[in-house]
Amino acid sequence: MKPIRPRYIKIQRLVEELLEKHSAITPPIPVWQIAEAEGAEVTLREFNNEVSGLLLRTGSSSIIAVEKSQSKNRQRFTIAHELGHLLLHTGKELRVDTAFRVNLRSPESSKAEDVEEIESNSFAASLLMPEAFIQRDVGNLVLDIEDTERVQELANRYEVSTQAMTIRLLNLLSLGRI
Repeated sequence: MKPIRPRYIKIQRLVEELLEKHSAITPPIPVWQIAEAEGAEVTLREFNNEVSGLLLRTGSSSIIAVEKSQSKNRQRFTIAHELGHLLLHTGKELRVDTAFRVNLRSPESSKAEDVEEIESNSFAASLLMPEAFIQRDVGNLVLDIEDTERVQELANRYEVSTQAMTIRLLNLLSLGRI
C-alpha cells in the first residue's frame, strides 16, 4: 500500500538501525556496501542521462543501477535513494516478458509531488548525512547556512553535493535539530 504522507519517523528509525547494523560511525557512509549487504547488486550503467538510476526487482534479487557518467557524490545519493525504495516501498510493476518491479530515479524524483519519491529522498539524505553526525560536526557552533566554505567542507566530509548538504542543513535547522 502506497503511503499517503511521508513516514519520517519510520525513515529515521530505519536509518539508525542500518547505521548500527553496518557499524557506520563516521562519514562518509559506505552506501554502496550497505546497499549490497541489504541484498541489492549495485552496478554502473549508461542511461544517456535520461535517468539517474533505477531499482529492478525480479523474484528474490534486486539490482540498483546508477548512471555512470554522473559525479561520485550524485551516484552515492542515487544509490541511497534507490535503497530507500528497496527498503520502504513495494515497487511499481512493469510488464515486459515477465513481471518485475522497477523504480526509476528521474528528474521528477526531486519534486515534492510523489510521497514515495519524497520518502526515498528523505531516506537518502538521512542515510548519507545522519542527524547525529551532523549535530556532532556542527557542535555548539552557530551555523550560518550562507557560509559556503563551511557548507562545502561538510559536503566534502560526507561525500555529498553542496546542494544536498545545504538542503539537509536547512531541514535540520527548520526542525530545531541543529
